Amino acid sequence: MAGGQERALKRRIKSVQSTKKITKAMELISASRIAKAQERVAAARPYSERITEVIRNLAAAGAAGDSPLLNPRTEVTTVAYVVVAADRGLAGGYNSAVIRGAERRMAADQEAGKQTALITVGKKPTGYFRFRGYEIAASFTGFSDAPTYEDAREVAAHVAEKFESGEYSEVHLAYTSFLSMGSQVAEVVQYMPLDNAAIDDAAEKSGPSADYEFEPDPSEILERLLPRYAEARLYAAFLDAAASEHAARQRAMKSATENAEDMIVRLGRVMNRARQDAITTEIMEIVGGAEALRQAQTDGSDLLVDKVNVEDIFKHTHITPHRTDHFSAGDQS
Repeated sequence: MAGGQERALKRRIKSVQSTKKITKAMELISASRIAKAQERVAAARPYSERITEVIRNLAAAGAAGDSPLLNPRTEVTTVAYVVVAADRGLAGGYNSAVIRGAERRMAADQEAGKQTALITVGKKPTGYFRFRGYEIAASFTGFSDAPTYEDAREVAAHVAEKFESGEYSEVHLAYTSFLSMGSQVAEVVQYMPLDNAAIDDAAEKSGPSADYEFEPDPSEILERLLPRYAEARLYAAFLDAAASEHAARQRAMKSATENAEDMIVRLGRVMNRARQDAITTEIMEIVGGAEALRQAQTDGSDLLVDKVNVEDIFKHTHITPHRTDHFSAGDQS
């Protein structure tokens, strides 16, 4: 019984050790990818800032904000949600935080009498909503950990087409904002119509500013620039989500590795205790047998026992005594 328990514990310890190797490797991989993801976020920031500055200059030059991407609808009937999560799991609560946030907002809109549409980015949100019977208007997968600008352009073009045609009254973006290595926040923000605060602020902007001449008309340039602005915003969200995914997976795998180490220690103690119990039981059986043989000889039993040595008894067990010269069963001294 004890020997079977010991073998089972050994198999379990070996399994946990194998799992620990995997989680440790995934932790190191995620740690190395976080640095690259942060570099991409930093590299994309100047472009986003510059395109925002150009829009401000266009507004200062008198560009009209008549684009469908800027003007809110008088009546909101259908609200679309772009849910950005991961293609893979093992990232702690990263996926669930984004999915639950979008799900709560969708439920609130439905209670208010609005229709909702769903665009998923990543295999995890796609599988989650499809399993629960949600109708998915479009899904995009395969680039959650390393998105490119072309990926953002494809998603933005699909959403902008539906929004400009009037099929969607509003579009909200659910993603995880990367603040630092230890802080990522799941957010649901308005994506379309685009936030025109930059244009509104331009009219109130004071202080010296450069005087630009635009060719063609500023309104026409703004019309062409707004789709690029929408793509830049979505691309920045994708990069934030990718960095957050790697950070969450690195933390989750580190925690899993530490838990595996603790489990190996606990299982080792249990196995040692089981081995010690087995050895103690065998020693008690040996001593009991030797005592029975001594008692039988003392009582004049018919058993032909001249002298029993504990070494002879140990031959039938897997335990080898260190010293046996003081444990003769037939010793009368």
